[in-house]
Amino acid sequence: MLSPMFRTAVVLGLLSAVGPFTIDMYLPGLPGLAADLNVDEAAAQATISAYFLAFGLAQLLYGPMADALGRKRPVYLGVTIFLGATIGCALAPSLPWLVAFRALQGFGCAALMVVPRAMVRDMYTGHEATRLVAMIMLVISVSPMLAPLSGAIMMQFTGWRGIFWALAVVAALALLLTVFALKETLPEDRRRPVRPRILALSAKRLFRDPTFMALTFVSGFGMASFFVFIASASFVYTQQYGLTPLQFSLAFATNAVGFFGASQFAATLGRRIGLLRMLRLALSGFAAFSLTLLAITAAGYATLPVLMGLLLCGNACLGLVIPTSQVMALDPHGEIAGLASSMGGTLQMMTGGVMVAVTGPFFNGTALPMVAVIAGCAVMALSLALLALGRGERAVQAA
Repeated sequence: MLSPMFRTAVVLGLLSAVGPFTIDMYLPGLPGLAADLNVDEAAAQATISAYFLAFGLAQLLYGPMADALGRKRPVYLGVTIFLGATIGCALAPSLPWLVAFRALQGFGCAALMVVPRAMVRDMYTGHEATRLVAMIMLVISVSPMLAPLSGAIMMQFTGWRGIFWALAVVAALALLLTVFALKETLPEDRRRPVRPRILALSAKRLFRDPTFMALTFVSGFGMASFFVFIASASFVYTQQYGLTPLQFSLAFATNAVGFFGASQFAATLGRRIGLLRMLRLALSGFAAFSLTLLAITAAGYATLPVLMGLLLCGNACLGLVIPTSQVMALDPHGEIAGLASSMGGTLQMMTGGVMVAVTGPFFNGTALPMVAVIAGCAVMALSLALLALGRGERAVQAA
């Protein structure tokens, strides 16, 4: 018989996977989209930046809404917006329209990140919360394995527009899952009405919490490195290494396996050596692998196996960083978990979206710009953890 935690992880994981699926399934079609709409690589990447930026900003809305109205209503709203925007993407006549609908798509899908994280905090804290987050990430891991592959197959028959019609079906299934399988975890007596003054005071409290802010941006730079990889990998693998869309989907899945596989050990390692120590070690490994890859790439020796192998190792370290830093950031703020989740998610997604937008013009279809930005994000995350977290009392208590 399945445990309650496992059932919860499956439901929350499937809902949370809609966002990654929306990105991963779309990636094999990115070069074809650029050619079809007669735009360059940087312009095509704008469809990803728009999604991430809107995704980040929208979390500021869904967090307070989830604290005031319960956890399910914001999901209904978000999935409905996402469904309409996805249909708009499929019908978009030009790049500006596609960018606009992608932004609206991200705005709707943000609910599926904020609410599950707040629901985890409703039910568990500490190591148990890390364990549930890791289980959710295991469910989400089907996305980088199946989404690019299915997108590549669809590209052969329907083109990039068919991918969005398939995502519309995914959105409809997410709505059904919310109605019939998602349980409300915030009783009415724990709900907090949206009062601007209280909201401002709570936000001020979070902004003034150095541990919360440090952990948020540690996670933010970690996610930014992954976003840069997502935005660039299809061009790098197909242009520099000559892979077909189908071959790219398999290569992308291989790189993502390390991230999701390592996340399953986060709770166990955290319990044995402490969450804070594990976070520092994982960040050190992430920086070491990324800088090594940068040196090899700059020297001109980054063959496809070398690139994929070092990205796999770096992403494995990142798989320990993301769930751990997110849980540690939310643990002290259970009474405002929705706001803390949304604010943290907004700052993290904005960091990733800005990094993709700012560095997009420098991408030239080769691995070096992508690897350089990933290494920069790794160094920033490690430096922030070492300087801002230190051995502060609250961080140690969270561990």
